[in-house]
Amino acid sequence: MEIKEVEVYKLHMKLKEPFETSFGSVHMRPVVLLRVRDKSGEEGWGEVVAGEGPWYSYETIDTALIVLDKYLIPLVLRKFKGSARDLWNLMERIRGHNTAKAGLEMAIWDLEARLANLPLYKYIGGSKRRIPSGVSIGVKKRIEDLIRDISKRLEEGYLRIKIKIKPGWDLKVIKSIRKEYPDIPLQVDANSAYTLKDTSLLKKLDNFDLLMIEQPLHYEDLVGHAILSRKLTTPICLDESIRSIHDTRAAYILNSARIINIKPGRVGGYTPSIMIHDFCGIVGMSTWVGGMLETGIGRGHLLALASLKFFTLPNDISASSRYWERDIVEPEWSLEDGYIEIPESPGIGVDILVDRIKILSEVSKKYH
Repeated sequence: MEIKEVEVYKLHMKLKEPFETSFGSVHMRPVVLLRVRDKSGEEGWGEVVAGEGPWYSYETIDTALIVLDKYLIPLVLRKFKGSARDLWNLMERIRGHNTAKAGLEMAIWDLEARLANLPLYKYIGGSKRRIPSGVSIGVKKRIEDLIRDISKRLEEGYLRIKIKIKPGWDLKVIKSIRKEYPDIPLQVDANSAYTLKDTSLLKKLDNFDLLMIEQPLHYEDLVGHAILSRKLTTPICLDESIRSIHDTRAAYILNSARIINIKPGRVGGYTPSIMIHDFCGIVGMSTWVGGMLETGIGRGHLLALASLKFFTLPNDISASSRYWERDIVEPEWSLEDGYIEIPESPGIGVDILVDRIKILSEVSKKYH
């Protein structure tokens, strides 16, 4: 396969309500979308999930656009003539910038699946059509607001609740949740908000029957997580710390975590995600697919990835209506009995609302 054209769209989409973590609050979500075409005119779509600023990652929307413009897109147009499975090796000569790589790589996987007339989940080797869905809930102004939101999400059918925590928004909050909902599957995500000095506080979380504590310490501190994991009975899950298969192996050897959250945008797309998934399956580490406030395009890619066999925990892949008044795909992704069903149509399985994307776009550019 040879890519003849790449089109880049930059837009902002307004969330239905602000989403707050220890990094800050997001209300307008910056989005970069990529459309690739081959000589037949068939197309595939991908999404870059970098944020407005370098909070979750050093990458931002602006750095992703620069790397795509100067390096990745020219490389693909000049040098790429294989299959999607070959693309990662080509892009590896450019260090880092995984969200930019992932957006382009996933667009090419979508294109190749469409050319093969297969749903993308089957094309990458997946088998599950019904994907178990959990929901992530950000920091609220009041505990009462959080309890109300949890109640709403449980009524909608989500199979697992994840709440964001940070110093001052942790023990009291979790106690209140467990008083109201003693038996629901519950996990917490700290987004690196704590240090080993907080070990005594984090040990108290063992009293609340949590599924996991996600990314409690600094994203580079695999050793600190290994020390902490030996002091807790609640499993530690790593997110920001895992940027590659190499980090995954190190975390396993050090016993830094028992669970890995795989986000294709964070690790560079399908190929590295599948490598991490396969490794975790072999060594017995649990895995699930994490989300980054994706539009319906990125969400479709997450669902395809989550169809692989070793993803055994509920994923952070919610319905379109969780974040958007109106998505940019049709039909929108919807939840039924706690699951999102993957269509059997080619590629990610939904129609892309190109006219709506063009209306929302602030910047668009074609490359040949």
